[in-house]
Amino acid sequence: MSDPGDAEKDRAGSGLQPGTSAVSQLDRVKQEYTAAAREILQRSMRGVAKTKLTPDMLTLVGVALCLAGAVLVGFETRNEYLFFWLGGVLFVVGSIADILDGALARAASKGTVFGAFLDSTFDRLGEAAILAAIGLAFMHDGNETALLAAFAAVIGSFLVSYTRAKAEALGLRGDVGFGSRVERVVLIAVGLFFAPWGWLQWPVYVLAALAWLTVTQRILFVRRQLRELAASS
Repeated sequence: MSDPGDAEKDRAGSGLQPGTSAVSQLDRVKQEYTAAAREILQRSMRGVAKTKLTPDMLTLVGVALCLAGAVLVGFETRNEYLFFWLGGVLFVVGSIADILDGALARAASKGTVFGAFLDSTFDRLGEAAILAAIGLAFMHDGNETALLAAFAAVIGSFLVSYTRAKAEALGLRGDVGFGSRVERVVLIAVGLFFAPWGWLQWPVYVLAALAWLTVTQRILFVRRQLRELAASS
């Protein structure tokens, strides 16, 4: 299930064991607040863990709300305030449900490998849908630059998750950078809130740049780890 740091689950690395010297101070700060947020969420879900609610249920509710939010944003030409804001609320609530499913899985020890796989897949679906709807809004306005930025944000967000998953499959760390899911959700939510005043494109520009910066950071970080391992062997 999703955690506050990224869409993918923390995997136990095996095989290669890179050093920690390459981790920047900013990444250390992020790791600390991610760990603190995870602990708080896990404690908050202990009561829910005693119910019949499962992490997979929260995953499905989360993606359904995100998709519903994307559909509403797609109709923004009818009433910008209503559809941008309502779509944004559904997207945020759906994303929170997606975060809570990970906390529930840890609190109730109900997590499964398939559940983590399903959650990571639906994370991509919900985020891509809302960005596609935002891109449609840009198309309605004839804002081609912002439309291209929305496409870049979709591709970048996918690569952020892929680079981490691929690095961890190799037994390396790939969780550096500040373009993980929580940061992307915040930027999208801010953009949808200010959208009726014509400011939606600015958070999308930041989102696209941040996603691609994170991808670059992760690629360079993986290369650095491999060089450290080669030098120590």
